[in-house]
This record gives sequence, C-alpha cells and structure tokens, in this order.
Amino acid sequence: MFLEIPDLLTAQEVERLRAIGRTAPFVDGRASNPHSKVKNNLQVDAGAAEFRECASICHDALFGRLEVRNFAFPKVITAPMMTKYTPGMNYGVHSDAAFLPMKPRPLRSDISCTIFLQKPESYDGGELSVRLGTRAIDFKLPPGGAIIYPSNTLHEVKPVTRGERLTVIAFMESRIADQTHRELLYQLNEVKELEGLRMNWDNRTRLSYVAASLERLWSDAG
Repeated sequence: MFLEIPDLLTAQEVERLRAIGRTAPFVDGRASNPHSKVKNNLQVDAGAAEFRECASICHDALFGRLEVRNFAFPKVITAPMMTKYTPGMNYGVHSDAAFLPMKPRPLRSDISCTIFLQKPESYDGGELSVRLGTRAIDFKLPPGGAIIYPSNTLHEVKPVTRGERLTVIAFMESRIADQTHRELLYQLNEVKELEGLRMNWDNRTRLSYVAASLERLWSDAG
C-alpha cells in the first residue's frame, strides 16, 4: 500500500532545498551502503551543515502532516538525506535494510519515503519504480511531492539519461510494526473520518472504540 502526497513541501521549502543541492558537498552514495553492487548515486555528506538543514526541513514536514501520521503511525524518522543522480546513475532493484544504524539504538525501517525536488520534465529517467507482485508502478512526482511505501518492497531508481534527479529520502519506524495491522488501522480510521458524521452517533462511538482498541493492542508506544 502506498501513500502519495503531491505537496508535502511548500514552494519555499523546495527552493531552499534546491539551493542546498547546488552548494552542498556530495559523496558516493555507497558511503551508507558500501557492500551494494547496484547503488550508483550521490548523497550529501552527513557531516555537512547542509545535511542538517535539509534533514530539519524534511523531518518537520513529515511529522507535521496528518496524512503521514495517519498512514505510517511514525515513532522515529531517520534524518532525511538528499540524494543526487546525474546521467548514467541509477539504483538497481533492492529492498531497504531492515535496521539502520542510529543512536541510542538501531531503527527498524518499516516505511520508506522519497521526496522529489525537481520538475519531472527537467530530467529523463530517474523514476522510482516500485514492484507490486508481477507489476511495477513508476513514480516521478512534481517538486515537493512525496511517495511513502513499505520498506520491504522491491524497488529501484531507473537510470537518469538527461538532467539531474534531486530527491530526499527518509525511513520511518512505525509504532505498529506489522504491515497488515498498520494498513487495516489506516483504512478503518479513513472510513471513520469520511463516513463518521453521517452515522448514528452511538455507532460512530463504537467504531472509534474499535479503532482505538486495535491501535492500543497493536502499537509499541516506546
């Protein structure tokens, strides 16, 4: 199950991140995955001030959006990291690591997020291609748009053949580890919000009780 948000970032935030992309020091993307044979991109140096500013802007945007909170039930979000692809670069088919090194403990990557910063027509290729069974769904969103999807999904970034692909990626540990439980709660809460005011109030209260009880049962608030 995917969540697509066309306007996660404001136009001003996009412009600031693009400016960071023009001046920030980039390093080989394998710095964060040295054993990968399919990763061929660049990422902002984690020690740079630009990395921290980018991470702050995107972290606040993710935690601040109700759609993200309702879909992902985020407990922890990694510091979002800017990545760059120039012609000839790509990231072959892979699933994201189960645990990511963070302090004071590793983060379990339940949900991945890609935020697009460039106009789709400014570069060729570079689609985020997410596999769903025997099919692949390609995403190439407008500036500020984000796609959020399970981290265990097979996906790739197709080769860039013209221009520059600039994105920010982040990973989330959910309060609800089980993907099926998370999706069921998301659907239940959506129905409650969309139809609830048309329901008999007692029935709406009962529906809210079921949703809250399941969230309490399945969640790890720690």
